[in-house]
Amino acid sequence: MIDYLLANMWQLWAVLTVVGLILELTSGDFFLMCIAIGAAGAAIVAPFANIYVQLAVFGVVTLFSLFQVRPFVLRYLHRNEKRRVSNADALLGREGRVTEPIKAGGYGYVAIDGDLWKAVTSDDMEIAIDTRVKVVGRESTIITVEKL
Repeated sequence: MIDYLLANMWQLWAVLTVVGLILELTSGDFFLMCIAIGAAGAAIVAPFANIYVQLAVFGVVTLFSLFQVRPFVLRYLHRNEKRRVSNADALLGREGRVTEPIKAGGYGYVAIDGDLWKAVTSDDMEIAIDTRVKVVGRESTIITVEKL
């Protein structure tokens, strides 16, 4: 069994590459992508080299990716933003449309980019359906809106 694995290490490196890329989709830090790039490099040399050379290629390519590719990708995708907002914080300042009337002192629903958010008004006024609103705050999963 070990002989088979050593003879076909490129398959293990390829699996590690795919798993690293899939896991990268969940994190977004581009750290796992660097490991996947290193595994891809090791998969390329695996048919021609022994396990020690493969491990060396994996290490060198991963380190190169961490120090050269990752900063470039982060700079390109995030434009050197000091503070990247994500999830619900990215809603602040966005515009949406009321899909269920927001009652005075109560709740309603607002559609923003196809997602429905439970909403209250900032001034406790009623807002009718199809009114354009702007998100001015949030508390947990409930957003605070005001009419445009």
